[in-house]
Amino acid sequence: MKSLSTSDKEQIKEYGVAIGKIEDQLQTFAEGIPFVNLISSATIGNGIKQLNDKKRELYIRKFEQSKNDLRLLKFVPASGAATRMFKELFKFLKEFDPYDESVNAYINRTGSSMVSTFFIGVEKFPFYEEVMKGVLGKHTGYSSLTDDLQKYYFVKEMLQDSGLNYGGYPKGLIPFHKYESENMTAFEEHLYEAALYAASKGEAYLHFTISEDHAHKFDEEFERIEKKVEKDTGVSFSISFSYQKKSTDTIAVDLNNKPFREPGNTLLFRPAGHGALIENLNEQEGDIIFIKNIDNVVVARLREEIAKYKKMLAGLLLDIQERSYAFRRELDQPSIDNYRIEIIKEFIENELNVMVKADFDKYKEVYQVEYLKEKLDRPIRVCGMVKNEGEPGGGPFWIKDEDGNISLQIIESAQIDISNSKQNSILKTSTHFNPVDLVCSTKNYKGEKYDLTGFTNPKQGFITEKTKDGKSLKALELPGLWNGAMANWNTIFVEVPLITFNPVKTVNDLLKPPHQ
Repeated sequence: MKSLSTSDKEQIKEYGVAIGKIEDQLQTFAEGIPFVNLISSATIGNGIKQLNDKKRELYIRKFEQSKNDLRLLKFVPASGAATRMFKELFKFLKEFDPYDESVNAYINRTGSSMVSTFFIGVEKFPFYEEVMKGVLGKHTGYSSLTDDLQKYYFVKEMLQDSGLNYGGYPKGLIPFHKYESENMTAFEEHLYEAALYAASKGEAYLHFTISEDHAHKFDEEFERIEKKVEKDTGVSFSISFSYQKKSTDTIAVDLNNKPFREPGNTLLFRPAGHGALIENLNEQEGDIIFIKNIDNVVVARLREEIAKYKKMLAGLLLDIQERSYAFRRELDQPSIDNYRIEIIKEFIENELNVMVKADFDKYKEVYQVEYLKEKLDRPIRVCGMVKNEGEPGGGPFWIKDEDGNISLQIIESAQIDISNSKQNSILKTSTHFNPVDLVCSTKNYKGEKYDLTGFTNPKQGFITEKTKDGKSLKALELPGLWNGAMANWNTIFVEVPLITFNPVKTVNDLLKPPHQ
């Protein structure tokens, strides 16, 4: 490719990325990423299952009866820094002068309801006492200071290097919940939760994808809590960590789609978003893998309720997996009659949500068998879906790909051409969204692991505009982990209640009932 010089290729090789990958990325920038083609939103009865109490109990029981014969794993993407949680408070520190205006004046001037809510609920945060301890140690006569100075010093102590430095912490290690005798981080809550549904024979395996910079912090936290959590739950924990691989980083380009040049004429590489984590997931071992984000946890009184729905999804997965494996073995028999072929075809359409080609019945039997094998030989994911409470956005849709295949996918709003009235009207009919609540099967009917990198759709990535040292650039994100990175998995969507979705996007989310 003309735009890469010999020294560029040497730098790429040294960085550890395949040159072919970089050339493909440059071509993607030049061509652009096409919007997805929505056919319809997935709704109850049209791609989303709604389970009654009887079915729910049946699947929970199935999972409970099977789990001790299975290797279970909980996979938690946890590389996010807490910086975004405190974004508005960082802005407050930068723009507020306690000697020049009041906090109320600042809130009125900036319209920051977030800052207002933070100070109204400040004593309810689990870290309140710890921050106050730091503030009182640094500011003698604190109680005689103006209310505005007190608030300013509180935020400063909480976020800056000279204080608790929460802004520099990974989100998973921020105190999320306050109990009578202690505070708990999101990381610790994941262990307690895993003990309820991801433990088999008294052992729970958890894998966290983290930033390499934070590795020692996670190690220290696990060392601090391990014995206590094991004593409380009667479960022993095996924890592993991995980092987003440098080999999945993508090249940045300028606005003319030419490689972006750093001082010294070197190339710039950027992390490729959470879609790169398919490589990390690919290295994990498990018969059933639960996937859940680090910030989606609840306080102790709600854990059993959450666990119930995880077990339900896992039981449904086991049911689908058993039938899928049985049909796949049947297709290995020397001969199979037309009636059985029709039964398998119906299972693939009705249970795995795979639209079989319209001319399938015209195929010779040998080709029908090969076609059905190919459809069954895929990883399976069962995804919880929550009803939209606000505006419809990204979530579950039926889409048609460039080869004319129709499938169920989790789609982000950014992948949809909202300027197209037909596509926009389909988006508006969306009833559910994806709370990142997945239970996965990544082995075939012989118990062999799939290579998950072979089931992605590279055309479902994102191109975004960023800046570096004041210069504009374009960045390429790989297809999201539960979006294009799992595009060619067999997919089942199931409605779950809103209580299963409690993310902490801003610090004020910790004031909501599931975190109190």
